[in-house]
Amino acid sequence: MSKIKIAIVGCGNISECHLKAYKNNPNCEIYAFCDIDEKTLMEKGAKHGVTRLYTDEEKMLRELPEIDAVSVCTWNAAHKDCTIKALKAKKHVLCEKPMAMNSKEAEEMIKAAKENGVKLMVGFVRRFGDDTKTLLDFINCGELGDIYYAKATYLRRNGCPGGWFGYKALSGGGPLIDLGVHVIDLVRYLMGRPNPVSVYGATFDGIGKRDYLKDKPQYKARGGNITVQDVEDMATALIRFDNGAVLSVEASFNMHIKKDEGSIQLYGTKGGIKLDPEFEMYSEKNGYLVDINLSKKVGMDFDKIFQGEINYFVDACINDVDVSSIAEDGLMLMKILDAVYESARTKKEVVI
Repeated sequence: MSKIKIAIVGCGNISECHLKAYKNNPNCEIYAFCDIDEKTLMEKGAKHGVTRLYTDEEKMLRELPEIDAVSVCTWNAAHKDCTIKALKAKKHVLCEKPMAMNSKEAEEMIKAAKENGVKLMVGFVRRFGDDTKTLLDFINCGELGDIYYAKATYLRRNGCPGGWFGYKALSGGGPLIDLGVHVIDLVRYLMGRPNPVSVYGATFDGIGKRDYLKDKPQYKARGGNITVQDVEDMATALIRFDNGAVLSVEASFNMHIKKDEGSIQLYGTKGGIKLDPEFEMYSEKNGYLVDINLSKKVGMDFDKIFQGEINYFVDACINDVDVSSIAEDGLMLMKILDAVYESARTKKEVVI
């Protein structure tokens, strides 16, 4: 079997995660790079030994019809256009999260995939962790019963990467659209993908850009010439689903907490699970309340989850596996995010 030829559009930080995983998959060939920044493009090409380098995606797709699939790793504002160009050229696409800037753009992307008979997958990488698989093992065998409530947090104390991440015109928002997407999708996935029916949300921006701090932020993005930071510092929301369950979510770039936090908590009629990041379960056995811990750690391995995601995408391309439900989940998530931001603006509940 010949290798599938992969093009990477957008050569920033996240592209390295895709590249490493593609290189570890024996069924792939890294075939071409595309980026609007020629300096970054040349550096990336030299680093990975790729000579087919383009600053124009349409030209790349026109001159290299043999490309099979594209990873879209651009900033959020370019996700829709870059993805649709590839789809119209009959290429399968793995688009990084968030799927788009809003649900309208996501709908256009799904329509293009259907019209051109190619695959569109969104990079919900947290689905591919050992921690997620472990949680699903307990959920699917009924250990939690009916899940009625969940909490998800992804909080940073000083974690705005700056650059385009802080500029709403390119990012679409702050920690909600950047970090919140991970935990919202993960919880909804674990709960069996219920549909959201209403949202009450709030955002806060009282801290803002923190150039005065002597402690440098942990995260650094491209676009150092961008000085604007007009996204929220923190977002919170209550999301109600059609099965009656409710999710409480919190996400922050800047927040006065002791240290960065991230946890998933699921509560059912028979038991509860917390991933923080280690697995803990709370249940009842023989008339006693019991706490359950696993004998081995199942925390998230960053390299492993990207490898799982890329392997899944490559297998879908080669073996014609249907991944349309993942794109539909991307659209549903964009509807949730749209509703949170609208609720924050109006200070009212938004019905989806």
